[in-house]
Amino acid sequence: MAKPDKSRKNAPAKSAAATVKPEAVGPATPDVLDRLFAVVESRRGTDPSISHSARLLARGRRKIAQKFGEEAVECLIEAVAGNREELVSESADVLYHLIVMWVDAGVTAADVWAELQRREGTSGVAEKAARPRDPLA
Repeated sequence: MAKPDKSRKNAPAKSAAATVKPEAVGPATPDVLDRLFAVVESRRGTDPSISHSARLLARGRRKIAQKFGEEAVECLIEAVAGNREELVSESADVLYHLIVMWVDAGVTAADVWAELQRREGTSGVAEKAARPRDPLA
């Protein structure tokens, strides 16, 4: 996934060819995450010179984790600053890099969705209270 120019205030306008309109690929639904997962998974072992996902996967888990952390921090900065449009963009970057990390670690989207489903309807307060206490905390 190409990284947008961070200096957007002075960035040149995107060309029409470089911009994919959402209506061109169908309605925005959560299925987009499953499709993104499939694309990233298909890039494993392919030529890193033609795929950003392949390049990240080839560089290893440490680099993937570093990129995920960088994107998460950028997302937090935009949230605190109240920059809605940038928060949306950075959130997409976070999700992409998280999916790359899942692919590298052998975690499937279905694994994560199943865990979310398992937690559904459970109070976060009750769930946390049921955890074993950490004696070092």
